[in-house]
Formats: sequence, structure tokens, C-alpha cells
Amino acid sequence: MSFFKRLKESLSAKTEAVTTKFRDGLSKTRNAFVERVEELIFRRKKIDEEFYEELEEILISADVGVATVMRLIEDLRSEVRARKIEEASELQPILSEKLTGLLKGDEDVGLKMADQGLTVYLFVGVNGVGKTTTIGKLAHRFKQEGKKVLLAAGDTFRAGAIEQLEVWGERVGVEVIKQQAGSDPAAVMYDALQAAKNRGVDILLCDTAGRLQNKVNLMEELSKIFRVIKREIPEAPHEVLLVLDATTGQNALSQAKTFSEKSGVTGIVLTKLDSTAKGGIVIAIRQEMNLPVKLVGLGEKMDDLQPFDSEQFVHALFAGWTAEQQQEA
Repeated sequence: MSFFKRLKESLSAKTEAVTTKFRDGLSKTRNAFVERVEELIFRRKKIDEEFYEELEEILISADVGVATVMRLIEDLRSEVRARKIEEASELQPILSEKLTGLLKGDEDVGLKMADQGLTVYLFVGVNGVGKTTTIGKLAHRFKQEGKKVLLAAGDTFRAGAIEQLEVWGERVGVEVIKQQAGSDPAAVMYDALQAAKNRGVDILLCDTAGRLQNKVNLMEELSKIFRVIKREIPEAPHEVLLVLDATTGQNALSQAKTFSEKSGVTGIVLTKLDSTAKGGIVIAIRQEMNLPVKLVGLGEKMDDLQPFDSEQFVHALFAGWTAEQQQEA
């Protein structure tokens, strides 16, 4: 059975709705990336060295990452030789399947939950990437699932950060544990952990100050927060989620490398994916960091924060390819 046929048959009605979100959210990347691939295939027809060079340029411009693109092009060359492919159009389903493999790694991994009791998620990242918005939207998602949620306002440095989190708390109907601006963030986390345990909370979502990777004192403050959490709940935090802004492209990859070295990051939240034509950064992060992308922001609405799914991502990305090609595949 072909890749496209398997993919189509695996989509339930609910998954189809989510795929629509992916398709809408990835429209800019699809227009800039997939349409350029289509134009290349239509114009060149045959697979030759010039074809590979142009395809390589398109992939790099979509922020797939140079090292990843080099490997992908070599894989495609091998497939072409093995299958004796001559027509460029025959590469379309192969390319989409290869990209799915690059994104998926071993498997798509969801958010880790505590076996029992309180689950703690810690959010890190620089200012302006959408940490607070992500926390608010995730709180909404968990509440919709019937979970009891609490928020910890650990960003005590940025002016208005506590108030911003409180606005989200009111919007989704979740309490926020806070102290005054300028307070010790680790003390806020301690209060939040005690409140969560006393109230039988299922999930505690912890905001932190936006840290520049080169600010040693802020990174040390994060280490202090870790120690407080682990003292109260040894297996926590269950996830350390690095929030990255997809529109920053390779700069997001640079942030991921630094934070993963110093913060024990377990997964990525990629925001504003709908606002960029360079959605290939998802592939670059997965391949070059070996970190799973766990959540993606696909729009402004409350339910536009979605669990990442590699097959849906690629299906949405290549949704513009003709139905005829999918049927033939």
C-alpha cells in the first residue's frame, strides 16, 4: 500500500479536523516551500545535477538545516539509483515519506505525565517567544480534558509578566500562584508546589523568566528552581519545555542548542508556526538536536496549540499536491 493511501486511511474524523488546523497553519510554508518544489518538478521534468542543486536550495531556504538537507539529498540520490527513477514527478511521494521519517525519529512522543499524583511542567525560553500564551492555552486544553490545573508565576523579573499570566488564568478559569514582582522565583515554585499538593491538583504549569543564554545568573536561578522542585517531587519536573518562536528560524535552533546544554530540556514547543514560511525549522530541530517537538502553535485561537504529529505535519504540508498523484501513489 502506498504512503499516501496509508496516510489517508489512518485519518479519523477527529484527526481530519486537526489536520485542517495543520494545513491552515502551514499555509505560508506550503506556499513558499512545496509550491517551489512543484514548480521545479514541472520545469525540469528530468532528474539531473541541476535538479538536485535547486532542490537543495529550496530546502535550505525553508530552514530545514544544511546538514539535514545534505543527508536528505543523498538519500534521494540513492532512491533514484535503486529504483531507476528518471521522472522528477516520481520523487514527490518519496520526498514526503523521507521528510516524515526525519520528523518522526523513533516515534512521536507526547507529553510525559506522572504515573500518579501531581505532574509538573517547567517552561523555559527567552522573552517574546510566547511562553505565557503557551501556558495559558495548555491550561485550557488540560481543563477541557477534565484535569485540575494550577499555574505558577515564576517570571518575577519582567514587568507585567505576573499580570499577563493572571489574565490567562482568569480566561481559562485556573488559579495562579504568585508573589510580588522581584520575588525569588524558587520561592514562588515552592508555594505553588505546596498549593498543588494540598489541593489535589493534577497538573502544575510553571512559568519562568525569559532568559538570555549568556546570562549566567539567570541560568543559575533556573538551577535553583530545579532543586526546589526535585526536593518536593523527586521525579519532577516531568517535562522541561523550551518554547521557541518559529519565525526566528536558525536563531531558534541556536537557542535550542544552548538551552538543551544548560537546562535539561526534554522537548520543544514551537510557536507562531502559522506566521512563518520557514516551517522546515521543525525538521532541523528534530534532526540536529535529537529533541522531540511536542507542541506547535498554529494560530491565535485557544485551541490552536496542538500536539505535534509528524504525519499530519507532512500531510498538511503537501496537501496541495494533486489528487491524481495521490491516487496513482
